[in-house]
Amino acid sequence: MNGPQLSELPDDSEQLGPVVDGLRRRALEASELSAVLTFSDGFLIKFLRARDFDVDLSLKLLLNYQRWRRESPEISTCLSPSSVLGLLNTSYHAVLPQRDHTGSRVLIYRIGQWNPKDWSAFQVFRVSLMTSEIISTETETQRRGLKAIFDLQGWTIGHAMQINPSLARKISSVLSDSFPLKVRGIHLVNEPMFFRPVFAMIRPFLPDKIKQRIHMHGADFHDSLSDFFSPPVLPPEYGGEGPDIEKACQDWTNKLLQSERLLHQIAAHPTGDIAIAPDDSFISEEVDTEQRSDG
Repeated sequence: MNGPQLSELPDDSEQLGPVVDGLRRRALEASELSAVLTFSDGFLIKFLRARDFDVDLSLKLLLNYQRWRRESPEISTCLSPSSVLGLLNTSYHAVLPQRDHTGSRVLIYRIGQWNPKDWSAFQVFRVSLMTSEIISTETETQRRGLKAIFDLQGWTIGHAMQINPSLARKISSVLSDSFPLKVRGIHLVNEPMFFRPVFAMIRPFLPDKIKQRIHMHGADFHDSLSDFFSPPVLPPEYGGEGPDIEKACQDWTNKLLQSERLLHQIAAHPTGDIAIAPDDSFISEEVDTEQRSDG
């Protein structure tokens, strides 16, 4: 079986065992990971699905992930939703309840809700990391990836001053080669002219594949955004027919708060077994009914 076919198999499939064991053996032999004693099957499968079961590429991604965590303790060691509850309660961020027609998760970030006087860029980025850790435990998201919409209405010089080259590099690393999620698309709406210098700082660190998946829609974004997302997926504020953005943000905030213990566990022992509660009712597996294409 090829990589994409292996990715479709359930985690407990006997056919995955040899590949998972092969990655585990390589990881335990890696000098950079000498301090890590165990790698759970679930942890390794995330990296294998992210690289279509290519063991060499999966190992490289795993090494990058562990290196990023070591080099970014200000973000990775504190995955506490309650520590940024004030920011979350501004309706800054949502994971939409319905997937798009390819099966991808759809995330929205409303930059104007972030007051840079109250919240540092590191705290804001931590919200994104918490969401990424949660959705990376979903089998369907491991297979289909995510698409993100960044609403830049309200972007100010204060926001721009928070993004330095070091943080730009950390952001680009997570988007490209340091996190076990496939980024299928990045959509910018309401982007002002003075956002472009910040984007120019991040862009050089991104691989060509990610650059090709970045779409700038401007202020008149409803028609062009509908070329990528059908009405049932998006909130009305973005030209869709789904739940309004305030509800979507509050629902995801509640989900993060319910996952606080899980996130603490990931922060402390990311390579181990993760105890996911069986009642995962919010995380809908609904997929838009159009033809699925991973693109």
